[in-house]
Amino acid sequence: MGFFNKKKSNQNKNSGKVLAFLNQKGGVGKTTMAFNTAHALASSGKRVLCLDMDPQSNLSLLCGVDTDESDKPTIHQLLINSIKELKPLHAGALLHDVIEKGEYVDILPAGQELSGFELSVAGISMPRQLILKKFLEESALLERYDYVIIDGPPTLGLLVVNIMCAAHGLLVPFRPDEFSRKGLGHFYEVLSNIEDMGVGATPQVVAHIPNLVDLRRKIESEDLSRIQAELEEEFGGGCVTEPFFNRAPLVRSQAERKSVYEFQAKEFLALQGQFDSIAQKINNWNHSESLS
Repeated sequence: MGFFNKKKSNQNKNSGKVLAFLNQKGGVGKTTMAFNTAHALASSGKRVLCLDMDPQSNLSLLCGVDTDESDKPTIHQLLINSIKELKPLHAGALLHDVIEKGEYVDILPAGQELSGFELSVAGISMPRQLILKKFLEESALLERYDYVIIDGPPTLGLLVVNIMCAAHGLLVPFRPDEFSRKGLGHFYEVLSNIEDMGVGATPQVVAHIPNLVDLRRKIESEDLSRIQAELEEEFGGGCVTEPFFNRAPLVRSQAERKSVYEFQAKEFLALQGQFDSIAQKINNWNHSESLS
């Protein structure tokens, strides 16, 4: 597939890491994967902040924050406030007022106004692709949290470019079909373009996550094998996690806005184990990054 050459992050080894769940294609379960992975990391003793960068704000809803039902500021206002050139648009939104504290993970929520982000910053002179990165650095969030987990929108626009430039690692949920295969190619073209910009270290791919899989369908099984072989040829063995099947417990947990860790029933144990494995993969990757 010829995606891109991976680079090492040059972040201070004592700082937290930004991990983004991204895929150009919608309907692949990015939000569910991000939400449960955040809880898996929290259950392993890590301090975790969820950062919703999708105007649909589904991650915010899963974390118990409905921005459509309140006038509270969101990540959009914090980003606008961080740009000096946009002072006329600044509002009295402070970081500690926007972060919602949770029992297990905290959340910086999004709202529908984030869909106007690209238009809001169209005329500024600073590099527009680095707005989120600079906000995270200047807010000292990476000193307060071990991991910032970002849920991105199903697009390849400026929001996603900002996420890619701010992230240290990427996790890529995908459906095992031909549409996802093409979408992955487009996704990595954008990532390669960001590398060519030379604006910083390119984020590393931590894992690809096959999701909503139904291996009873022969074509789906064949597509999964084909995509996995192509990804492993590019990124090496182990870059694709065990598939998540389209089963009732994951649907139930999402419907009740709970992580799989909040259920004691036996049918949730396998899911908890899968997310534990992703958390372990992330922690191992972080450890190897810190040693490099």
